[in-house]
Amino acid sequence: MTVAKAELHVHVEGAAPPALIRRIAARNRVRVPDGVFGADGGFRWRDFLDFLDTYDGATSVIRTGEDYRDIVFEYLVACAAEGAIYVELTASADHAANAGLSDAEHLAALAQGIDDARAQTGIEARVVMSCVRHFGPEKAREVARRTVAAPHPYVTGFGMGGDEAAHPAARFAEAFAIAREAGLGLTVHAGEWAGPESVREGLALGVSRIGHGVRAAEDPELVRELADRGTVLEVCPTSNVVLGLYPSYAEHPLPALRAAGIRVTLGSDDPPYWHASIGSEYDVAAEHFGLDEAALRDVTRTALSAAFVEQDVRRRLLDLV
Repeated sequence: MTVAKAELHVHVEGAAPPALIRRIAARNRVRVPDGVFGADGGFRWRDFLDFLDTYDGATSVIRTGEDYRDIVFEYLVACAAEGAIYVELTASADHAANAGLSDAEHLAALAQGIDDARAQTGIEARVVMSCVRHFGPEKAREVARRTVAAPHPYVTGFGMGGDEAAHPAARFAEAFAIAREAGLGLTVHAGEWAGPESVREGLALGVSRIGHGVRAAEDPELVRELADRGTVLEVCPTSNVVLGLYPSYAEHPLPALRAAGIRVTLGSDDPPYWHASIGSEYDVAAEHFGLDEAALRDVTRTALSAAFVEQDVRRRLLDLV
């Protein structure tokens, strides 16, 4: 499909395909944990909790700045080959720190990957630094403080993932306030594994975007509120279907959310785990949701309008659509 594409929802560590994980493990002289790969050579998992174990096993081999640079560079080049002009990468300060990297080393590696991909393909990218709910509010505050204490021009957003059902968003208000006061764009994972109430809690953090957010469809009043607010949902259809949130694309609420006036974008989440890509997400939207080229361009414009990026870059990218 010739439509220019933009992606706001993909996790850096989750963007590394099996072949790259194997190369990184060999370079770092570490063994990929048992059970990560299946007989077909791809990532092996059975359900959401098993996926998390596989994800942790695969990402455990990522140890160096060179690893992060390679993941970012190779992912962005692959996106550009599918017609993507902009990608926002969700980065994990906690994973990088656990791997032994300083924040400066981590950010330099992400930036090198972005710069190298831009030089080769012209694609643009920025970074959303993310905290993790189930690590607790104090850890989230620490990530926010570190992020704003050493600002980087490519780190333009702050977000949060993790176990939304067991860790209400209100507990993390201080971390988001720190990021907001520093001028960072705000997004939060909500309305994926918990229902509409989780989306409401996320909105209370002052975010302009919700990661996933699809379960808002269960509450008509919330749907109206999201449409009225202009809140953007970073929807990841293949992730939702493959992980069993919805039994098939036919049951996925993206068309209903769009019809209700909610602004939606398309994301691949952790693409190699479900054999997805940003290009295939646009194909899914065309084939299963009936979006024609004009509608898909509108999705891209929505993503670029909602992107945490400088206004001059935003205008240049919108001109490409």
